[in-house]
Amino acid sequence: MPKHEVKSTVKDEDLIQKRREQISRGAVKLFIAKGFHRTTTREIAKEAGFSIGTLYEYIRTKEDVLYLVCDHIYHEVKVRLSELDTNDNTVEGLRVAIAKYYEVIDHMSDEFLVMYQESKSLPGEALRYVLTKELEMVELFETIVRRCMEAGNLRIRPNEVALAAHHILVQGQMWSFRRWALRKSYSLEQYIQIQTDQIIQGLAK
Repeated sequence: MPKHEVKSTVKDEDLIQKRREQISRGAVKLFIAKGFHRTTTREIAKEAGFSIGTLYEYIRTKEDVLYLVCDHIYHEVKVRLSELDTNDNTVEGLRVAIAKYYEVIDHMSDEFLVMYQESKSLPGEALRYVLTKELEMVELFETIVRRCMEAGNLRIRPNEVALAAHHILVQGQMWSFRRWALRKSYSLEQYIQIQTDQIIQGLAK
């Protein structure tokens, strides 16, 4: 599916990227504190350090800002997981992939929380793109799990691979949703270790 376009009157791509990252960071703070609908574009501009006029050089609507937050998450996940060895079909390789993904979630906990609370407010085209990117993350873990299964390292049936991939993603995202409680009992390292052990124990031979 083609990427949703956020129009800008600025031509310098590096500047657009820099300013939109500032806008996204400022918006996430406000969306967490007030919610998407109660936050105004003027407040987003102020939080980002811009005038409202400058803000509208880089986005057109408040929904554009929410889309940028979501798109930034998928970009970061793709970059982090692109470092993995695509030929690794071992259980240890699956552990490494899970850890990398959960580390991204920790790094972007606020962004993940905003995305899952507010993405329903995106216009149709942008929402479809975001959901497509979400499924691409699932497919990435499907590929990893299937490689392990085909190598004989997991005791999972082919029709269970997709569900296992969804399970991995949701268990990681819980670190964002429930961090207010989880961080009282677990460090990130402990959370990754325990969650990965539980996942692997359910899948490994």
